[in-house]
Amino acid sequence: MANFRIGFGYDVHQLQEGYEFWLGGIKLEHEKGAVGHSDADVLIHVICDALLGAANLRDIGYHFSDKDPKYKGIDSKILLREVMALVRKEGYEIGNIDSTVCLQIPKLNPHIPSMKTCLAEVMGTDISNISIKATTTEQLGFVGRQEGISAYCVVLIHKA
Repeated sequence: MANFRIGFGYDVHQLQEGYEFWLGGIKLEHEKGAVGHSDADVLIHVICDALLGAANLRDIGYHFSDKDPKYKGIDSKILLREVMALVRKEGYEIGNIDSTVCLQIPKLNPHIPSMKTCLAEVMGTDISNISIKATTTEQLGFVGRQEGISAYCVVLIHKA
């Protein structure tokens, strides 16, 4: 019988002018970017947290501290590759990933295929294993006021 495990991730980043906007491993053109110690790719961060949680390996902050200068400005795709190595070291592979990004603007739908392609390549999994959805918050809260971005993710992993 296969050993299945589920993990959940949540992350939020402030949006400000003067920062690049990375999401799902690709750079989007937007007047604001996400603020963080790394490149602040909220989608990759929730995927990392969900994968680590599913494998009972703590969280992204435990492995890649925002107090460590070696992670300052780091490309989150590097962190995701390292997370996949940790998960695979425990004998697990991805079953599927389901994620939702909450952002008022820009509209993400045109970028989702590129994000899925990038993430599948980084994680060494089939693109069909990755679901990315996007929603607004109907102009409510910090997301609706365009002050920040949030994301949620659930993953299923299984023993290889």
